[in-house]
Amino acid sequence: MPELPEVEILVRHLAPLITNKKITDVEIRRSKVLAPTTASDLEEALTGARFTHLSRRGKYLLFFLKSPRMQCPLQLLGHLGMTGRMYLLPKNAGLPKHAAVILGLGRERFVFEDTRYFGRFTLDTRSLAALGPEPWSPEFTDEYFHHALKRSTQPVKVKLLDQSLVAGVGNIYASEALYRAGISPKLSSRKIKPIQAKHLRKAIQEVLEQAIQCGSTLPLDFVGIEGKNGHFYYGSAGDSSEFYQERLLVYDRLGQSCGKCGAGIKRFVQAARSTFYCPRCQRA
Repeated sequence: MPELPEVEILVRHLAPLITNKKITDVEIRRSKVLAPTTASDLEEALTGARFTHLSRRGKYLLFFLKSPRMQCPLQLLGHLGMTGRMYLLPKNAGLPKHAAVILGLGRERFVFEDTRYFGRFTLDTRSLAALGPEPWSPEFTDEYFHHALKRSTQPVKVKLLDQSLVAGVGNIYASEALYRAGISPKLSSRKIKPIQAKHLRKAIQEVLEQAIQCGSTLPLDFVGIEGKNGHFYYGSAGDSSEFYQERLLVYDRLGQSCGKCGAGIKRFVQAARSTFYCPRCQRA
């Protein structure tokens, strides 16, 4: 599932492509991704509206639009779910089988494609209210982080996946941050000491920033059965030397040697997710 770095890279890619573009028509093929917005409501709101800018909040894409029929700006929430893609296609290009929403933009079309339809493309932005601070926001301090962890009995790895704690951290980068901070993923959150919380907060910021700089974990250009088709998903170019997956230190490296101590990386399941860690460097 895409995490903060993947979404941030997608936002940076899409923003200059859609800003100031006017939506001429709206086609809904899978209304499930709009919930609770209805297809008719989305079509009415977006037709004739113009994108003003695009930002990210946690793992969400937040589209801002201005409609000539409305005084207040529109906000459209996007989420990639597990298999979502958002990209532009030439107006006359064929559409993929799993295109859920298509927005006409003149000579191009904005496509939200989602194989499993777990993603979201909706006018309902209430889910943003439950999010915690961004990893680089002034509110995400050592004091806040330690105090929030102290209120939970969950293992710290599981707690890091709670988006009300800090927005955007997912399974991959939680494992990576804990390794860099030298903290066991099994340790109870309430047992985290202030100095550990400080190191972990810094590790979260560093691993996310590095992932963004390196292009994150998946290739930029989606390669279909018939070769490259220009579909943007997220990440760096597939032939890039900065392909971030090669830089992950513990995630998906079961049995490989720890870069610090040489011990074999281990894996176990927490909250239905795989956790990777070094048994020596991250003692409970």
